[in-house]
Amino acid sequence: MDLRLREMRLQEERAFLESMARPPAGEAGGDEGDPPNEWSPEEQPPMEETSGRRSWGGAIVPEPLLTDEDWQVPCVPKSPRDASLILEAVKRNQFLRCLGEGQDQPLVESFTPQEFLPGQNVVAEGDDGSAMYIVAEGELRVTQKGRQLRTLLPGDVFGELAVLYNCRRTATVTAVTLVQLWAIDRQAYRTIITQNAKRKRAQVLAGLRGVKPLQGLSDAALSQLLDSAEERTFAPGELIIQEGDEARTFYYILCGQVDVTMNVEGQEKHIRILKGGDHFGELSLIRNIRRTASCRALEEVTCIAVSKEDFQELSPLCVHEAEGTTQETLPDSRRGSPPDGLASPSSPSPSSGAFPPLPPPPLRLQDLQPVHYQEGERQGQPVVLGTGGFGSVELVRSVCTEEGLAERLFALKRLRKDHVVQKRQQEHVLMEKRVLLQSRCPFIVRLFATFRDSRHVYLLLEFCQGGELWAKLREARCFSEPVAVFCSACVVEALDYLHSQGIVYRDLKPENLMLDDKGYVKLVDFGFAKALKRGEKTYSFCGTPEYLAPEILRHEGHDFSVDFWTLGVLVFEMLVGRPPFHSAEPQKIYSKIMDGVFSFPAFVSEAACSLVAKLCRRRPGQRLGNTSSGIRGIRKHRWFSSISWKKLALRQLEAPTTVLLKQGSPYVNFKRFSISRQVPEEDFSGWDQDF
Repeated sequence: MDLRLREMRLQEERAFLESMARPPAGEAGGDEGDPPNEWSPEEQPPMEETSGRRSWGGAIVPEPLLTDEDWQVPCVPKSPRDASLILEAVKRNQFLRCLGEGQDQPLVESFTPQEFLPGQNVVAEGDDGSAMYIVAEGELRVTQKGRQLRTLLPGDVFGELAVLYNCRRTATVTAVTLVQLWAIDRQAYRTIITQNAKRKRAQVLAGLRGVKPLQGLSDAALSQLLDSAEERTFAPGELIIQEGDEARTFYYILCGQVDVTMNVEGQEKHIRILKGGDHFGELSLIRNIRRTASCRALEEVTCIAVSKEDFQELSPLCVHEAEGTTQETLPDSRRGSPPDGLASPSSPSPSSGAFPPLPPPPLRLQDLQPVHYQEGERQGQPVVLGTGGFGSVELVRSVCTEEGLAERLFALKRLRKDHVVQKRQQEHVLMEKRVLLQSRCPFIVRLFATFRDSRHVYLLLEFCQGGELWAKLREARCFSEPVAVFCSACVVEALDYLHSQGIVYRDLKPENLMLDDKGYVKLVDFGFAKALKRGEKTYSFCGTPEYLAPEILRHEGHDFSVDFWTLGVLVFEMLVGRPPFHSAEPQKIYSKIMDGVFSFPAFVSEAACSLVAKLCRRRPGQRLGNTSSGIRGIRKHRWFSSISWKKLALRQLEAPTTVLLKQGSPYVNFKRFSISRQVPEEDFSGWDQDF
């Protein structure tokens, strides 16, 4: 290894080890290279300090967008001065600049004016955030817990995170003088970004269908090609293609004009002018020859650029589909999903052999009794396995006398109906029930029954006695490579099963992985799962901050490829003890994700680095698992060379995770929680009638 490279990796390792020894946030600064976290005028979900990762209050719950019939995006005319102030403020903010590329005008027009008198609070510490602000005139004071942090002046931005999701304000912003602000709320921002992304994608796909070498491709394959592409901008006069050069890229023009010329007897001859909707560069790729002409930008030109490898990877599909290739002969990443997005319970799957379908046991809610702690300060209290924003998971025992059910332990997930309705999560709860009821995979937790009453809905789940993988990771700081390989392989099996059923998971993280009594990993919590067809995109903003894929942050639309991104983040976190994109401030996490740049400590193996780098590619179509080889490409990666996938699917491997399991009472591997004594409000709206 080069001595300079070796020294750099050793420095990274020392920096990592030092960071693991730092005091919790609030006592010191943020991550490596970040300034002390005095205050960022941002909203932050409540932060939980853990071993190597700062958890910003768990997952971000998706919020439904209002339809055009219910709400219209505001459009407020601006003077040139006001428009310039808003535009410059957005461009100066690295976080906002990345989020809103190419959508300046609609965003500027949607800001609305607000005025505050001296002494009035614009935002108050602890309140929910729903709007972002730009200071037009006046002065504001920022305080946190009574301590003054900074002053805001014209051109300053605050409240950026509120345009992404609902999060709590961590500081109070008060007008010192008469203040005029420009404000945009989350609904307006998300609507503008999402509508523009949908319109732009539809236009480009329509244009690509007219490219002759691509006309045999299915909509799903065209979508895959677009997901592999990058958007590039060329300055006026800039040479895009040089005649005689090796062909490396196919271009589709979004806007601007391109001059095409050819060298004829030593003279540059004008051939034609290309404009938005035209394309060039494909013939050299197909024939595998050097460029036969030069292309130069006449004005600022924006193109969709597809690399030679990605273009040629799809080219054989044109021939295969034209000859009538069936779905069964296509790579698994190109196959269609069941018509309704979910297969029937008896549908074959890569992982179903070890877990044959079983009918739900004849259990009733009254057949279940809570298990109580037998020792410690909580002796006699019900065992709570976990808590969340919508309820809790409790350990229960069956008192049913049916054969195989007596004294059997289950995990009973209890969801508050009033919270579900308040957060508009009815469809997500119903989807979780639907996915789990139809899943027959040994790497996905089983759902045995559902119940409801006036205050709760219940899901009776398989009890995973080994506890939460996140708790084990926190205790160990980081996992050995054999443990990480095994856990990741279990996750690959679960994702393969879900994707084969037309389901994207969207919330992969250690907190949503459980260990059973044999040390095998099971995927739990399907509140963010969504049925999706190949080539289709969804535009919800959801996930966990450190695990969000860049296309989610940019509201570009996402699909199954987000699960491969999160798999890469998970592998990194298991090996290193923290995610690859981390900071003491959420907006810095997101900026790093969108930049896509991260580094590995020296102790991480080359094979692991290779896998993570291929999974965490910025363009979703280029991620391992989402290319022509499909999820087989992940299984064949050398990092998994020690795994026998057939034996894993049959649960015949000895799990290296058993060293993480504690022996004792059934709940010994779980943190102890108190059960909430708050009585929820009753709900009779009927959304849960199928429970």
